[in-house]
Amino acid sequence: MQPVKRIFLIVLDSFGVGEAPDAADFGDEGSDTLGAVSHSPYFDLPNLDRLGLFCLDGVTCRTGCAAPIGSFARLTEASRGKDTTIGHWELAGLISPRPLPTFPNGFPPEVLEPFMQRTGRGVLCNRPYSGTQVIRDYGGEHLKTGALIVYTSADSVFQIAAHESIVPPETLYAYCRAARDILQGPYGVGRVIARPFEGKWPFSRTVRRHDFSLAPPSDTMLDVMKRAGFDVLAVGKIHDIFAGRGDTAHVFTSGNEEGIARLLELTRRPFRGLCFVNLVDFDMLYGHRNDVDGYAKALSVFDRALPQILANLEEGDVLMITADHGCDPATPSTDHSREYTPWLLAGPQVRAGVNLGTLPTFADVSATVLDAFGLPPLAGMSHAEELFL
Repeated sequence: MQPVKRIFLIVLDSFGVGEAPDAADFGDEGSDTLGAVSHSPYFDLPNLDRLGLFCLDGVTCRTGCAAPIGSFARLTEASRGKDTTIGHWELAGLISPRPLPTFPNGFPPEVLEPFMQRTGRGVLCNRPYSGTQVIRDYGGEHLKTGALIVYTSADSVFQIAAHESIVPPETLYAYCRAARDILQGPYGVGRVIARPFEGKWPFSRTVRRHDFSLAPPSDTMLDVMKRAGFDVLAVGKIHDIFAGRGDTAHVFTSGNEEGIARLLELTRRPFRGLCFVNLVDFDMLYGHRNDVDGYAKALSVFDRALPQILANLEEGDVLMITADHGCDPATPSTDHSREYTPWLLAGPQVRAGVNLGTLPTFADVSATVLDAFGLPPLAGMSHAEELFL
């Protein structure tokens, strides 16, 4: 195997490829994000097809390319969860045997009372809610009283919505940091999320969302690579998801368009190590809003960017494309879904047409990345010898 110089790992946030074996345990029987969006007239993925997307185990919505230029596998989540934090942690070699806590009945006084003391503001809502609907239903009262809109979902999140004219974003971020300090131990949700909004009723959310994640309880691939002296470049939500730990440089993005642009810039930049990218719009704008056509359009835009991404790869480079969970936009639910995820690989260093079948954990991604750089795995099994020239 020749030395690997750069690995570009792209997470298409929520791009599941069919219900996992334990989907019924999570209320997600029948979920299939790829299958759902494949019915849209805007679905057009010729380049992902060439990488092997439609050759994955269990994918039946299209006939796969006869001679894929990439290698591929279907990944099974081993962690007990289906949220962004746990999914990314597992991709980075940290398997979570217990789910992060959720609060289907809202947060208890032990959380809200110190939060109100720290912020000096009251709380509205405090129950699971749609992020767009909650500002319609509570935004007017928030403007009158200054109380913060606190809500959750089926995921392990504590979300705070506030109008930017009442609570400037930096102040909202400070409130989120206060909540993050409080939400530890049995209340240790995966993410505290700032959800600023603006305008008049029915209001609109701004791009100044910010996530404050629970710190990983042990080392991840990022920590190992950074200590070994490699570059670890985080694009989009990656810096937040790992609580700022393990990357050597990071850039936040406003959505997929900027994320793809930053990725292309980094393909033209010399470094040795990992570029870890999250493209959030699939999940945030389309999956959670049950927008099948929007999801399909976003996938097609990414697909059209793939030829340029591949053209920018150099000798010793590897492109990996995967996901962290599903979010089937065609089901009644607006929450994440427990699904298999794709793992597509391409580039000058990658063998063509290797089908690894169905793998037992997302952590095989991290094991393969670490092995490619001569580092021992944290969890999972490396497939570097099978995949890389």
